[in-house]
Amino acid sequence: MKKIFSILAGCMLLSFTTADTTISKEERKTATDFLNETKKGIWDAVNGLSEAQLKFKPAPDRWSVEDCVKHIAQSENMLWGMVAASLKQPATPEKRSDVKATDQDVIKNVEDRSTKVKTFAPLEPVNTPFKTMQEAWAAFSASRDKLVEYVNSTNDDLRNHINQLPVGVFDSYQMILFIGAHSNRHMQQINEVKADPNFPKQ
Repeated sequence: MKKIFSILAGCMLLSFTTADTTISKEERKTATDFLNETKKGIWDAVNGLSEAQLKFKPAPDRWSVEDCVKHIAQSENMLWGMVAASLKQPATPEKRSDVKATDQDVIKNVEDRSTKVKTFAPLEPVNTPFKTMQEAWAAFSASRDKLVEYVNSTNDDLRNHINQLPVGVFDSYQMILFIGAHSNRHMQQINEVKADPNFPKQ
């Protein structure tokens, strides 16, 4: 009987451990809804634009709509590649105290375009592998769909895999929100380009 109780206690401990390290249903829904909404935001912003509209630049040193989509697609791959690599390493719960931002802070700060940040050279539109907006959109759409599928099914310990970026320290769940917020940041940029008085009418 004592042996049976020991086995049951071990099973209960295992179940509690799993529950503690897997994101909740609410977190899962929040992330997938946000990823889907921000993907739709990009589509709504670019759908139906002509080639002239896609390539229009408000100034020589500014990005076009097409440039923005190329950057989004390449950044999506880079950011998720970084997170995926960290998830292959052992969890580091001892580093959780280094995470200072809340989930809401991550979204708010990344989406805030009042502070402009120059991107890394590999993420400059001209340095991406995409030749057209259509290629970039296809890559972005496929990457985003895979990420949504991952969030819906994963049991990875997202909260205890910590990622160091130049702009801060984030857990892997926050990095997923970061990815969604990043595309939303550039959706705003796309709309700024479209609002330029010289933006082609068609």
